[in-house]
Amino acid sequence: MSSEPWGRVDEAGTVYVRTADGEQVVGSWQAGSPEEALAYFERKYEGLVVEIGLLERRVRTTDLSAKDATTALDHIRQQVDEHHVVGDLDALRKRLDKLAEDVEKRREQRKAAKAHQTEEARRSKEALVAEAEELAASEQWRAAGERLRALVDTWKGLPRLDRKTDDELWHRFSHARSAFSKRRKAHFAALDAQREDARQTKEKLVAEAEALSGSTDWGPTAARYRELMSDWKAAGRAQRESEDDLWNRFRGAQDIFFQARGEVFAERDAEQQGNLTRKEELVVEAEKLLPVSDLKAARAAFRSVNERWEAIGHVPRDSRSRIEGRLHAVERALQEAEEVEWRRTNPEARARAEGLTGQLQDAVDKLRRQIDAARASGNNAKADKLAKELEGRQALLDQALKGLEEFGG
Repeated sequence: MSSEPWGRVDEAGTVYVRTADGEQVVGSWQAGSPEEALAYFERKYEGLVVEIGLLERRVRTTDLSAKDATTALDHIRQQVDEHHVVGDLDALRKRLDKLAEDVEKRREQRKAAKAHQTEEARRSKEALVAEAEELAASEQWRAAGERLRALVDTWKGLPRLDRKTDDELWHRFSHARSAFSKRRKAHFAALDAQREDARQTKEKLVAEAEALSGSTDWGPTAARYRELMSDWKAAGRAQRESEDDLWNRFRGAQDIFFQARGEVFAERDAEQQGNLTRKEELVVEAEKLLPVSDLKAARAAFRSVNERWEAIGHVPRDSRSRIEGRLHAVERALQEAEEVEWRRTNPEARARAEGLTGQLQDAVDKLRRQIDAARASGNNAKADKLAKELEGRQALLDQALKGLEEFGG
């Protein structure tokens, strides 16, 4: 750079720099020639140029704060204003002014960005508060609790707002969490109390079940075990550490009883199956008595079968009605045979039957004569009416005759 436009040295060694406001004294030089003086102060000017360039680059490419940038800028401007260099100071001032504008713009941009960030943080925290207040009424204890813990982590990652707003939102957020925790604590306290009641109830049920495990009163005890099971289900669950142990004891007591009952029933079933086989043989023997040819002999043989039947004992429940039905059928056949024999040999019954038959025969004969007379006189309407009456009397007569035949008529 030519030094002629910007500086000179007078005879006394005083160095001047030219500016838009005229010459300004730079300093005094006594150590050498005027050229050396100008060269020295021009190098100092180049140093300012380099310093300004570095500051411009930092402002453009780094996150240098506006405050630090302004401090550095003021420091350089002071050096320019002190004009202890030789060069285009007005050009440096213009660069500094432009840099000051850039710093201010950056300050405003960062201010706007911070305001936007703050607004976003406020909205985010308000959303967190709203969700926390909604969760405070939830009964999904695990899911809601986990979600509230996640909301706390999210809150911690958000920027702080102004103290008043941040404190108000945090108070609401914290209150919602406390309300949920209080409700959850009360719920589980009630649940614990309920489970303790269930444990005490089941302890009593277990004690009774264990006391009944040795009973041989099979029917009533089995029914009582069913009642105990219903009571067990109605009692609800005890604490986990107690529930399994109580259930194992309760079930174990039942197993002891029902296993013993099963063994006894198996023996009884085997015995009853044998009884069934013997009774089936007796039924076959009884059925051979039919049809009855000798009532007296058949009656005696059936009594023998019945006596042996009663001595045998029970048969399986599902076979009882079938096998007893076959024996009862033989018994009914014998009873019918006895009734027929009684009617056949009963003089009073025979006399009543003969008297009734005679009366009905007389009534039939009389009606026939009346019908013939009515038709002879041309009174067909009367004849038809009497004919219908004759049908009824004739049916009764036929039935009476059939009954009379049973007496050997």
